[in-house]
Amino acid sequence: MIVRRLGMLVGVLLGVTLLTFAISHLIPGDPAQLVAGPHAGAEAIAKIRQQLGLDRPLYVQYLAYLAQLVRGDLGVSVLTHRPVLTELFEYFPATVELMLAALLVSIALALVLGVLSAVYADSWIDHLLRLLAIAGVSTPRFVLGLLLLLLLYGEWNLLPGAGRLDPALTPPPVVTGMLLVDSLLAGDVAVFDSALAHMILPVLTLSFSTMGGFMRLVRTSMLEALNEDYVRTARAMGLRRWTIILRHALRNALLPLVTVAGLAIGSLLFGSIVVETIFAWPGAGSYVLNAIFALDFPVIMGFTVIVSLVYVLANLAVDLIYLAIDPQIREIG
Repeated sequence: MIVRRLGMLVGVLLGVTLLTFAISHLIPGDPAQLVAGPHAGAEAIAKIRQQLGLDRPLYVQYLAYLAQLVRGDLGVSVLTHRPVLTELFEYFPATVELMLAALLVSIALALVLGVLSAVYADSWIDHLLRLLAIAGVSTPRFVLGLLLLLLLYGEWNLLPGAGRLDPALTPPPVVTGMLLVDSLLAGDVAVFDSALAHMILPVLTLSFSTMGGFMRLVRTSMLEALNEDYVRTARAMGLRRWTIILRHALRNALLPLVTVAGLAIGSLLFGSIVVETIFAWPGAGSYVLNAIFALDFPVIMGFTVIVSLVYVLANLAVDLIYLAIDPQIREIG
């Protein structure tokens, strides 16, 4: 199964590069004009177009891009003239830190609230939690982000509103690029506290909608598990209610959540573009958004390829976790 998945990975990446390349070149606008500036003449623009390889046929440009990818080269940014891969390595740790925190918060809240909703099904607790899940799924991230920013930062000044760190503090030496981890490694409590406080609003914004979907899934899975014969048998044997729920029913209810959590990684990475823009979070989302406005094709395509690669690898990891959790699937192969 792993070999088959790796083969699919190559096919997916080829499809993504072809689709992204086509879309990038259908966008109205001329990158050479943007690089040359508004007052540049036709000769200067033509020279820049030649330097960027934009004067060649599209299929030649695409094949040249694939040849670069095979060598691990994502090209050079039109705006900064730096390798795209180098710049993505600089920006991605901030995005990954935000995404992982949002994913963990989503899963933790969904497990607790989803189990409570199933255990107290059709009670006022269940109705309240279901409303919360619907609100999470249906509230756009930019609306929630602006609302949290307005209330918790603008009105009540409870939390910092922008950036990753208090400007008065000195960032720790870069080890992973993730401020929480690097501040712990450096033993800098002040930086850790500031970085944690700066993460709360963007993490809440990013995780709320994901939590809503997870929570509905956990509730449904738990309701099905609680009606299974093995649960009735456990009740007949006199086991305590929460022992049955947490030790027996929850294990089976986790399987669908593992699958959806893997699929949510791609959604969180793309969702970070909006959240990072609202909270001035200096991650890959803000970086690629600036690239989109500037028609910086190498950056747009490089970001898409990396995110697609992460998405496919996450799905492979989900399959492996699935095998570890459920022995029946392992036997089927």
